[in-house]
Amino acid sequence: MAKELLGKKVAMVIAFRDFRDAEYFVPKEILEEAGAEVIPVSTKKGLAIGADGGEVKIDVLVSEIRPENFDAIVFVGGPGALDYLDNQTSYDLARGAIEKDKILAAICISPLILANAGVLKGKKATVWSSPLDRNPIRILKNGGANYTDASVVVDGKIVTANGPDAAKDFGKILVSLLTRQPLRL
Repeated sequence: MAKELLGKKVAMVIAFRDFRDAEYFVPKEILEEAGAEVIPVSTKKGLAIGADGGEVKIDVLVSEIRPENFDAIVFVGGPGALDYLDNQTSYDLARGAIEKDKILAAICISPLILANAGVLKGKKATVWSSPLDRNPIRILKNGGANYTDASVVVDGKIVTANGPDAAKDFGKILVSLLTRQPLRL
């Protein structure tokens, strides 16, 4: 397989507890197969545990990374995402990614972090929701985003996806943006 992303670095920001396993492991595998170096990042060092039991060794804190050292910053969703990552440190990271013209991505519930950071104003975006819980859509819109009911939405260098079922396409789109190739799903 071609390693078109050799030399590219991607920070994947996950909750220390209860990140959504498929939203981390599926895009990570796709990015690594394309040659990217994927750095898992969280709010604590040690062993992060996914909602489905996956384990990820964390050596780097969200507060320690600088967007200029990465080609993409990716926020992973899951039940723990808002508990661990919906904070000023994440907002600063998201804003920094935009200021440094980096790819900024979020999947599942984590687009709310981008909305709360103020980086989705006037941008098309999607987010996880359900028929019983439409609140994430309201929060996205309150953050100035133009909500789009799609599994993956790209607006410039911002990529959002609505959950684990979109993880594979999310990963493929990240690869295409990092290689500056046309999107092919």
